[in-house]
Amino acid sequence: MLKAPDHQVAGHQALDGHLGPLVDDSGCFYKPLQNDERGSKEVAFYEKFISLTGIPSRIRRFFPIFHGTKNLEASDGTGMHPHLILEDVVFGCMKPCITDIKIGSRTWYPGASEDYFQKCISKDGNSTSVSLGFRVSGLQVYGSKESDFWKPNKKIVKSFTPEDVRLVLRRFVSSDVVPGIDKDVTPDCSLASRVYGGSSGVLAQLSELKEWFEDQTMFHFNSCSVLILYEKDLALRGKSGGAEVKLVDFAHVVDGNGVIDHNFLGGLCSLKKFISDILTDTNKPLSEACLPEMDTSADGL
Repeated sequence: MLKAPDHQVAGHQALDGHLGPLVDDSGCFYKPLQNDERGSKEVAFYEKFISLTGIPSRIRRFFPIFHGTKNLEASDGTGMHPHLILEDVVFGCMKPCITDIKIGSRTWYPGASEDYFQKCISKDGNSTSVSLGFRVSGLQVYGSKESDFWKPNKKIVKSFTPEDVRLVLRRFVSSDVVPGIDKDVTPDCSLASRVYGGSSGVLAQLSELKEWFEDQTMFHFNSCSVLILYEKDLALRGKSGGAEVKLVDFAHVVDGNGVIDHNFLGGLCSLKKFISDILTDTNKPLSEACLPEMDTSADGL
């Protein structure tokens, strides 16, 4: 049986007769191909990526496993539709805390139509993309109690300021969850060391990705997202929470032509700085924590 994902936090959702991704009970995520060239470009990226021999396994683990394509009954009831078959990265998780972070100070790609270009300029300028080099596109966070859960709607997420982003990334690794943006409630960040820190935590994984992006010139990852996820119950019990970083959404990837992807690298450095500051600054009130300046250089961190 295919169904809409319970834990999708951004993008088009397969609800109320709309076309969106589906999941099964065996760990597969079925993403409908967009009808224009974006769908074929995403397939082409996955096919090229898996065929390249120069990408180390430590980097491949940041990308969902690609299992090809398949025609399936579309979630909007319009009949058969081609879908990407990908790894369901939250399969088996009971309480996955997830945040989707779109990377880059600009999300448009070379050759984009004027309409798409103007849409991206507006979204980037009205969000934290330009000021921080990334923006939160969606998230869900569980608390320590069954009733503690926060999954803000798109309107709230779009309104996030740089200060809100800092608050959200702190609340993401706190034991309890207070729905909404309440700057008078300081998150405890009690899970920061288990999720963000350690040799296999989020910061270490972002550092590994950063090292690769400082060298790789095969691709430019326009409008791609970093997913950060962990299992809340494990983290509350003193475990690492199985923190993982994944890259998703490759419809606008273009050839790098021997040039470093400074747009993505800059956003990745900025996100890494935010996470690092939370790890070293968790005992300070939010009002005393300074927002880091974005560093877009490859050797800035």
